[in-house]
Amino acid sequence: MKIMHVSAECYPIAKVGGLADVVGALPKYQNQLGATSNVVMPLYDNAFTRKHEFNSVYESQISLGNDEITYSVLKLAKSVLDFEVYFIDIKGLLFKDYVYSADDTDRFLAFQIATLDWILTLSDKPEFIHCHDHHTGLIPFMTQECYKYETLNKIPIITTIHNAQYQGWMTYDHLFKIPEFNIEKIGLLDWNGVINPLASAIKCAWRITTVSPSYMEELKSEANGLESLLSQESAKAIGILNGIDSGVWNPETDNYIVENYKISTVEKGKKSNKKWLCSEFNLDESKPLFAFIGRLVGEKGAELLPEVFSKVLETNDVSILLLGSGFKDTEAKLLALKAKYEGSYNTFIGYDEKLSHIIYAGADFLLMPSRVEPCGLNQMYSLRYGTVPVVRSIGGLKDTIIDIEDNGFGICHDSVTIDDIVTAIKKASNFYNNKLAFKKNRKRIMSIDHSWEVSANAYINLYKSIN
Repeated sequence: MKIMHVSAECYPIAKVGGLADVVGALPKYQNQLGATSNVVMPLYDNAFTRKHEFNSVYESQISLGNDEITYSVLKLAKSVLDFEVYFIDIKGLLFKDYVYSADDTDRFLAFQIATLDWILTLSDKPEFIHCHDHHTGLIPFMTQECYKYETLNKIPIITTIHNAQYQGWMTYDHLFKIPEFNIEKIGLLDWNGVINPLASAIKCAWRITTVSPSYMEELKSEANGLESLLSQESAKAIGILNGIDSGVWNPETDNYIVENYKISTVEKGKKSNKKWLCSEFNLDESKPLFAFIGRLVGEKGAELLPEVFSKVLETNDVSILLLGSGFKDTEAKLLALKAKYEGSYNTFIGYDEKLSHIIYAGADFLLMPSRVEPCGLNQMYSLRYGTVPVVRSIGGLKDTIIDIEDNGFGICHDSVTIDDIVTAIKKASNFYNNKLAFKKNRKRIMSIDHSWEVSANAYINLYKSIN
């Protein structure tokens, strides 16, 4: 079984969010199941590409409207991953020091056309093309309707929606850049008067998946305008819960953390990592340590955090550490709390992969008050490291975290309000003070299996089900 994943992100090459983690793990685990799974992505000007050497495997030109654009297909001169990655190199468009920008229409349209033009030349074509999010959303339409890709229209196309809030909208003055097709089929591109790549993918892909079963159901009532379409296409849609790469996220072997540990040594290991964090960020290690890791945006409930933290720190004996970046106003408010709550609160604005691993290893609780969380990986990482998730029950958080009051192992709240989040933190703090139950729960959550083996097998079975 030959599978080609097409994505804008792939860990550890280029990462903005959870999409990269999925695309960086799923092919690896599919290969372990006997498939031949690879990835096609843009070549960016980033730390990874500057560190490695590449060989060119194909060079040509694409037409993007009136422009003729030269592109190359590259692969690593020396394999460093557990799957092959092919890079679409388009100087001036894709080769930037960022993944996304304010106007990416031409960038990702060129990426998709170059990918399909290259596939046309392959003698050993993929048996399945697996597209990820709107950046690859026009591939299902183009293989189905564009004349030049007629020989590819028997290849099943699967589209996975990682986040339906972003859909790649483009105005109709970009229509002429899409390879020629029967104009009577233009409705397959349209949604609410614009070209909508994600909507087009939902219409044209052979199967649609989302990254958790609950998120699939939620999209039928809240999908940023695509609710009716997803309900209409529900017969070909399925939610498959993401997994985590248990090779990367393993406290027993993690090279980033201060002291490695397993279930039998979790108390000692977490104590060492917590001690390092509290020393580094001037926090009291005797208090329960709450952490937030993520983007400071509305989807994550981040704008509520400054007031939440203020209320909690005024009335509760806890420490709080935040790692993230996003809205500048939220960043400023979070930074302003440092002087007021010195010794109980600190923040790191930005992202640091090593620090994130140490936080998972050293924190007692992980906060995820998300408004939208299609799957969520952070809560699975925290379970693996014996850190109790404090989550809003939505999407993948609802599928993976059960509240302690329901014979579960996490702390859950139903709404994204200041009072609900504060109440959940207080509940978690009380749980921490029940030392026997808390220690027992740590060992329980570390034994929960959210590795990619189960999810990768579910995708293989999905491919096999396509006639």
